[in-house]
Order: sequence, then structure tokens, then C-alpha cells
Amino acid sequence: MSRPAAEAAQTEESRASGYWEQISTLLIAVLIALGIRAFVIEPYRIPSGSMFPTLLVGDHLFVNKFVYGIKIPFTDLRLPGLREPERGDIAVFTVAQRGSQTFPADQRPDFPHEEFVKRVIGLPGDRISFHGGRVFVNGEAIEVKPLGTTFQDDAGNTLDVNQVTLGGKSFQILDDPNVTLPSPTETITVEPGRYFMLGDNRDHSKDSRFWGTVRLAEIKGPAFILYWSWDFNGEWVQLLNPLTLVDLLTQKTRWSRIGERVQ
Repeated sequence: MSRPAAEAAQTEESRASGYWEQISTLLIAVLIALGIRAFVIEPYRIPSGSMFPTLLVGDHLFVNKFVYGIKIPFTDLRLPGLREPERGDIAVFTVAQRGSQTFPADQRPDFPHEEFVKRVIGLPGDRISFHGGRVFVNGEAIEVKPLGTTFQDDAGNTLDVNQVTLGGKSFQILDDPNVTLPSPTETITVEPGRYFMLGDNRDHSKDSRFWGTVRLAEIKGPAFILYWSWDFNGEWVQLLNPLTLVDLLTQKTRWSRIGERVQ
């Protein structure tokens, strides 16, 4: 082989090696990102007002999948976690849903799965009951303190804000003076390995009162931080319109919420 041909071949080999190095670096980065999403943290967007006033429509948060134990893909098994779910945790979990029907995911595996976010109220073995608009855990009423303030939801309803203490955690819930959702009349005993979930927006939340308890296997983990928040619940294709995007960033982005802990 002549010298020019050898130099050309060497140049081509070097270029191919450079391309492969870039591709392999990109593949490794993608695999790391997918691994982090599958086993460590996962993003979640709040689509509804069932967790008002704690979480707003358009909040984007991270779920810590490591805390309750990493779920082994394609199984119901989990590796040991840092702790079990606790009363007062805000957790993201999977349910089965078709149309307006919602079921625990393990009861209707044939239905499409959706992700919900609610607050853990009842642990395995707890007795949950409802009387006079109040929630009782093991015969004791959850402490509720009216704050004398109101919250206006996205439908224009004015809701009363109450302070709640549960499991050493303090948080706010809403009460709609014009609405009283029907609650179970019988005491519910939470089965082993399952959890009872409620929304903070008590009169506008479809939760364990209506469709049952959630297995630990379906709980992805606790929400722990807001990484983005804006007053937008439309389709992502709308963001291709520069005017819409500018309006969101300048008028409807809740900059003060970004970086807040979820609790």
C-alpha cells in the first residue's frame, strides 16, 4: 500500500474510532439516565387538584424510589429499603383505571395503569373510619385545626384551609363547605402489605375511600422535591408555540416553588 493510501486508511480508522467513542459515550449516558429513572428517582407531573393546597396543578416533582426499596423489574419483589411508608408521607403509586373506573392495580391487571399521588393515612393493620366528616385512625380522630383562611381552586371554589397533624407530620388540607363526599360507613381494616391513601383536597379527591387500598408493590416511593412548577396542564405540543412558551415562563411559572421540599 502506498504511503498516501496508508495515511488515508489511518485517517478513516481514526475518524471511525472517534465516532464510535462518541456513540458509546452517549449510549452509556442514556443507560445511566434510564438506570437512575428505574431505580433511584423518577419525575412526576401533578395533573389534578386532588392534593391542593400541598401540590398544585403543573407542579413537577421527583419521586425517591430508593426509600421504600427498589422494585425488581417485571416482578412484585422489592429490595430492602431505608424504611417502610409512614403516615403522612406523600407517595406516588400505580392504580388500574379504565374510563371513570379505578381499582387497585393488583385487582385489575387487565386494565391500563395510571399513576396517582396521595398521602399515606393508614398502615397495615390500621383501622380507618369516618364519622361527622372526620377521619379516625385506630379509634382516634386525626387532629384538625381550622386556620381561618381560604384557598380558591382552579374551578373557582372557595375552600377552607385546615391544619392537620398525623404521624409527627403537620400539613394542610382543604374542606369544601358546599360539598360532602360520601365516605365508607364501616370501619376499614388495612390488610397486611397494603396502605390507605387520601388526597389533601378531601372533598375533591377520589382515593382509597372509593377504590380501596394500595399494595406496597405498587408504591413507587415518596415525593421529595419540586423541580419545576407552572400554571400549565396542556399538551406539550403547545409549547412549540413561542408565544405560549414565553407567556408560561414570564407569567405562569411559579419560580418560588422550584426547589421546595414536598411534605
